[in-house]
Amino acid sequence: MVSKNQIKLISGLHQKKQRFANQLFFAEGVKVIQELLQSNFELEHLYTMLNDFEEVQTAKRTLINEQELKKISALTTPNSCLAVFKMPVENQIMNSGLILALDDIRDPGNLGTIMRLCDWFGIKQIVCSKETVDIYNPKVVQATMGSIARVNVNYVDLKTFISQTKLPVFGTFMDGNNIYQSDLPQNGIIIMGNEANGISAEIEKIVTSRLTIPRFGELQKTESLNVATATAIILSEFKRNS
Repeated sequence: MVSKNQIKLISGLHQKKQRFANQLFFAEGVKVIQELLQSNFELEHLYTMLNDFEEVQTAKRTLINEQELKKISALTTPNSCLAVFKMPVENQIMNSGLILALDDIRDPGNLGTIMRLCDWFGIKQIVCSKETVDIYNPKVVQATMGSIARVNVNYVDLKTFISQTKLPVFGTFMDGNNIYQSDLPQNGIIIMGNEANGISAEIEKIVTSRLTIPRFGELQKTESLNVATATAIILSEFKRNS
């Protein structure tokens, strides 16, 4: 059974302010929770409708019913379990290889998908602008499907970080050089911009190489690609060239 204090705590974790005040976040669903349990994330408590997760000690596992789960879940149709984890200490930035920089990504689903893509393509480091959505947002955690445990993410002053790097800086623009005809290195920073406005003007000034994904449609009417879709194409091309 879930106590009123537990419901209050978990409900508060839906909000960024409360997540950081308590240094806690939550994940839902068997797959995501199993991935996090097998990582360096420390479990605070598990709430489940099933007699599963036998590897979790009894003191940190509470059997609940469907109505109780609905009170704490962030999902319209709750899964069978929810787990609260402690936020880990932010790791040092890995300033080598390919680094993905996110300039004001606001949609949780996009960020979660981008983290999965980085996990798939072996990109170990993401740096986010301060305005980018919080990686511990429940929708982001859900969309990562566990990849949040395997990709290092840091929030930085993006302009300062990029200005101080010695790596080549690639930006994605509608008027850039055709990515399929470009020489792409194994080391560098790839910047992906905001869903509506693209890369900000101040970040654009410090880009050293402008890239674009060419349109092949006969009418050339499509204005842009979804940022996660564009990220998939760009990471694939960088890895293919490497």
